[in-house]
Amino acid sequence: MEYRILGKTGLNISRLGFGGIPIQRIDAEGTKKLMHALLDAGVNYIDTARGYTVSEEYLGYALEGIREHFVLATKSMSRTKEAMAKDIDTSLHNLRTDYIDLYQVHNPSMAQLEQVLAPGGALEALLEAKAAGKIGHIGITAHSAEVFEKALGMDWVETVMFPYNIVENQGEKLIRACGEKNIGFVCMKPLAGGAIEDATLALRYICQNPDVTVVIPGMAEEMELAQNLSAVCNTAPLSPAEKAGILEVRSALGTQFCRRCNYCQPCAAGINISGVFLFEGYLSRYGLADWARSRYATLPVKASACLGCGACEDRCPYHLPIRQMLKKAAEKFGE
Repeated sequence: MEYRILGKTGLNISRLGFGGIPIQRIDAEGTKKLMHALLDAGVNYIDTARGYTVSEEYLGYALEGIREHFVLATKSMSRTKEAMAKDIDTSLHNLRTDYIDLYQVHNPSMAQLEQVLAPGGALEALLEAKAAGKIGHIGITAHSAEVFEKALGMDWVETVMFPYNIVENQGEKLIRACGEKNIGFVCMKPLAGGAIEDATLALRYICQNPDVTVVIPGMAEEMELAQNLSAVCNTAPLSPAEKAGILEVRSALGTQFCRRCNYCQPCAAGINISGVFLFEGYLSRYGLADWARSRYATLPVKASACLGCGACEDRCPYHLPIRQMLKKAAEKFGE
């Protein structure tokens, strides 16, 4: 296993990390078995979130007795000081630990980021928790390149998590800037939310980028762990066949795939277009239908509200048929 220093944090972590979304599909005992397999394989970075329903609780149970061998990262969508402080304590309780190595602001919009930074915002709680030893380091996760770029200029940001894969490479320049600024880069969505079927090819592509500190595919089975280990530990240059395979994946997905750049916004009807497609991906590809539906239900305006004006399509740099895609999403979610 290759290990990297996670930017300013100084934490020594495995290049392959563990994404904690899919363990919602199994149970606490299955998670425990998987954690011991990670330990044996030398994988020491674990990512979860307050929003991943039972994920923190399963991990807390599974890590009893072996907690010290792992770097634990979680995150919260709270934007105020009071709510973030409460979430940090909940995470500590769920994970059955007295400290969390990395706590992240979970996917804020630009407006929400301003709320996080304002007096009484979530950053105050994070800094106080860090001073108290409850958390070791602070990071941010994003789906928006605008938020990513903004985060690079904030001195409290020690890590950034952002989607990066064969078909989502809009953040490459910003990922390079992470390396230049000694900010750890955590690669999420390595399989594009399950859209890329060849996990080995997907991980091999990502690990060719030296500015990617850690890649965190979601895993729920030891078979997935074995496959991902093999891919990440293979440091040979991409073969001609692999390069051809990458072009095939881009050809198949590139013209019908939302990269969540948000250039399509604002929607005249108020639809969070990229959010709809994000939850639709969880519904269709992750096998997390109940969770996807619950997250979709939080959207104040549903896909069915599309006016059909086409303004979003005019702004989309990838020329996606957004109106048609919203219609399909509305049919899948039933509203």
